[in-house]
Amino acid sequence: ARLMRIAITGGSGFVGGHTARALLARGDDVVLIARRDHSALIPDSPQVTWLQADIDDEIALGRAVEGCDAVVHCAGINLERGSQTYDRVHVQGTEAVVRASRAVGVKRIALVSFLRARPACGSAYHESKWEAEEIVRRSGLGYTVVKAGVIYGQGDHMLDHLSRAFHTFPVFLLVGFSSRLIRPVAVVDVARILAAAAHDERLAGLTVPVLGPEQLTLSAAVRRVAHVTGRHPLFLRAPTLVHQLLAWLAERLMTIPLISAAQVRILTEGIAQPVLAPDRLPGDLEPITPFSEEAIRNGLPPAERFHCRDLRLFTAAA
Repeated sequence: ARLMRIAITGGSGFVGGHTARALLARGDDVVLIARRDHSALIPDSPQVTWLQADIDDEIALGRAVEGCDAVVHCAGINLERGSQTYDRVHVQGTEAVVRASRAVGVKRIALVSFLRARPACGSAYHESKWEAEEIVRRSGLGYTVVKAGVIYGQGDHMLDHLSRAFHTFPVFLLVGFSSRLIRPVAVVDVARILAAAAHDERLAGLTVPVLGPEQLTLSAAVRRVAHVTGRHPLFLRAPTLVHQLLAWLAERLMTIPLISAAQVRILTEGIAQPVLAPDRLPGDLEPITPFSEEAIRNGLPPAERFHCRDLRLFTAAA
């Protein structure tokens, strides 16, 4: 495949950073669009250009994507805070990315969506992700919509927060949805698919689910991570309402919440069955990395507890 110039929104984030690495490994040039111009995942390279832009700033986005062959749209949130609302980031942001891309002649766009995104389900997160999908499908650009489930790996929030929780708390609550099924997918597999979406015509016009090769319960997944960390907390069962309360508190007290209300809703449904994802990946692009102890260990951060700096009160005072 010919070398290309690819723009990535959310370039300093988890999925965006790994996608950049996958594209750089192919020899492509990448333009990383982010609110902050840093990521430990991205090496310094003449192939990398950092540009700062708000996701709904169409003029700045147009300058960023000009001269690019494709855009990989990774920017997204799972927590509303201040002006960063689901509507602004997922809906208005996607509209701005599409308009900017069309205006400067970008031909292709790949969107990172959620496995169970759908309309009229009572969850602003799910509904806004679905609206973003529809904007991309109606864009007139060559598109691929990637509907991913639980994504894990180096730099994620899931393994980071679970690890730190196990090193901080002697008790871990397994709530009412602990028997829900999940299929964790490694970020390296997601990044490989997104990189292919910028190049591979087989993915044009598709909306595909992206799931890991192993299905297990949420409880089993959490216990497996605990085993790899070498910690042995006491697991207790509690009603789902308790987790909803913890999410409410975490969103208001923590800079990056241990769990958000959107994540509680996601987990109560399970994350193994896609919704409104009618197409299938070519066999050679299917995720292959198992949710193994080795894969978990490779994604874990250095052992660390939660600290006062993880609380918004102390961050604001700093």
